[in-house]
Amino acid sequence: MIKMYGIKNCDTIKKARQFLSNNNIEFEFIDFSDQPIDKSVLQIFVDEIGWDKLINKRSTTYRKLTDEQKSNITLELTLKNPTLIKRPVLVTSANIRVGFSEKSYSDLL
Repeated sequence: MIKMYGIKNCDTIKKARQFLSNNNIEFEFIDFSDQPIDKSVLQIFVDEIGWDKLINKRSTTYRKLTDEQKSNITLELTLKNPTLIKRPVLVTSANIRVGFSEKSYSDLL
């Protein structure tokens, strides 16, 4: 089962969900706002793809961090501020990918 993590009002999430639905790809959507991400799940994301790909450095939340926080992103900081996570995070049986483009999702078809 494919899982998509994000925030339902995010435009990129809306596009990704629409793409999957339009292509009849079943997935479970986990909204950080309704269901906070579990620490063990976040650790899997970090282990699999790393902080550089996982953190949205263009987000308002990231820009509000101190320089020290920016240079030392931690699980605890990210759990408190899930909008630091680039969206969507798509978890399939094969891999974890971050962000959305039709091209990157085409292999799911």
